[in-house]
Amino acid sequence: MLVRVGFSADPDDAFMYWGIASGTVDRRGFDFEPVVADIQTLNEWSLDGKLEVTAMSAATYPLVHDRYALLPHGASMGSGYGPVVVAHEKLSLDELREEEIVVPGKLTTAFLVLKMALGGEFACRVLPFDAILDEVASGRARVGLIIHEGQLTYADAGVEKCLDLGEWWLLETGLPLPLGVNTIRRDLGAEAMREVSTVLRESIDAALGHREDALEYALGFGRGLDGVRGDRFVAMYVNDLTLDYGDEGRQAVRELLERAHAGIQVQWVE
Repeated sequence: MLVRVGFSADPDDAFMYWGIASGTVDRRGFDFEPVVADIQTLNEWSLDGKLEVTAMSAATYPLVHDRYALLPHGASMGSGYGPVVVAHEKLSLDELREEEIVVPGKLTTAFLVLKMALGGEFACRVLPFDAILDEVASGRARVGLIIHEGQLTYADAGVEKCLDLGEWWLLETGLPLPLGVNTIRRDLGAEAMREVSTVLRESIDAALGHREDALEYALGFGRGLDGVRGDRFVAMYVNDLTLDYGDEGRQAVRELLERAHAGIQVQWVE
């Protein structure tokens, strides 16, 4: 069975896929094919069920929960850190509400949580995530919402952090912020879903057990990250909650989705 695995073009997702890419784990007869795209594209593809397995923004999951189930691993969660809003000077929440903010897509969790932090809709413009930092640094935009490795490199561009959404969320809820989730299409059937889930979890486990090799592979997906910062970034988003959500991780997902979509039923592959 062909299983196309969509993951975003950043080091933490690539790190998790290393066990499969390197042939370290038993594929159990499945033909895994990586599909790398930016997170907004993956979110849009998920609306049509394009891929058998895909990373997506947690904010997108309610739109596709009838087609995809959550895998119990592979989540990107930050406890007290997350996407950052940057500008050339520090701006307050009140000041941010008056600005146009360049964002990486309206289906991203970062966009959803920024709406929560600002108390509602705000003026925005969508750009690919890896173009936003330069857009702000160059002065073409005054404010940008930065995800992925830009969370570590924004200072290199001479801009200031105005708001860390992971920090805001922790203070608001006491929970880590679930940004990305891994999902599997329900039409594969229960048995195949469980088998594929096992392979993917073993891939993450293998990467953690062969950290240097997996990190070398992952850095091929990191823009502007050296080995030290690449290792730090992977450590931020591949952790105990990535191997298994646990009670805290599941509570965090439910809290986020309940605030965004009251009554949503969340189901994990067990």
